[in-house]
Amino acid sequence: MSVDIRDDRFRSVVGSEGQLEQIATGFRFTEGAMWNAKTGELIFSDMPGDIVRKWSAADGVTTFRQPSGKANGHYFDLEGRLISCEHANSRVIREEHDGAITALATHYAGRELNSPNDVIVKSDGAIYFSDPTYGRMDVFGLLREQDMDYQGVYRIDQASGEISLLADDFDQPNGLTFTLDEKQLFINDTDRGHIRVFDVSENGSISGGDVWAVPEGPGDGGCDGMKIDGAGNLYCTGPGGIHVFAPDATCLGVIRVPEVVANFTWGDTDLKSLYITASTSLYRTRVIVPGRSIS
Repeated sequence: MSVDIRDDRFRSVVGSEGQLEQIATGFRFTEGAMWNAKTGELIFSDMPGDIVRKWSAADGVTTFRQPSGKANGHYFDLEGRLISCEHANSRVIREEHDGAITALATHYAGRELNSPNDVIVKSDGAIYFSDPTYGRMDVFGLLREQDMDYQGVYRIDQASGEISLLADDFDQPNGLTFTLDEKQLFINDTDRGHIRVFDVSENGSISGGDVWAVPEGPGDGGCDGMKIDGAGNLYCTGPGGIHVFAPDATCLGVIRVPEVVANFTWGDTDLKSLYITASTSLYRTRVIVPGRSIS
């Protein structure tokens, strides 16, 4: 594994060397990596292929859902149901335990959502998602005019299902993740190339939004998938691969990947395997600090 170490703490978080293994390839554009601990499978999207796939050590790559509405990001709710963002259908859905699909968000204030992109679930069950316009482009979604006049971030209340607009001052909001104590929410902006941090109130609304960090360096790629590991270090895709930040916003270094990285997640029984969705391929490498269990 090629790494760019910028702070010595990187060695105790990721490691100083390791193997980057290509475990599958031949896809059109991979995204939405999510580990299912109950089944030992990785769920991931191939948006242009209009398919959600799964991978396991035993079975390799198989089909999870097709068609998929050109789904992008995924997350498990508190009951273990998969939440997905559908680019082509401009909606957030939930797959019930019996396989039925429930639409959770399609419109706000009478207008169709742009194209929900990435999603997370708070410990109180509330769902937070970003809504850029990438799914209204050809290949990655369905080419059509935008109904909204902004690109926002939203919250779906767990009890009532009510949708609230949290922020609308992004160019293209994308990846989002909470701090370990859920008192802050990080949201990145792909077009502006930076990560912002918001304070989270008890009612779930957010405030602030200062720029927290900027992934910089050589290589292709930008802000997209983003997650926090078990020690509070923030991983975010960026130029050249995955950029790793300490809780104090210092960039510790970059895990370099030979293709543009869109997303990633931690998996296997110890959550120390980092699974990476990168353009046409799926990669895996081992790290020191485990991720957090989502499923």
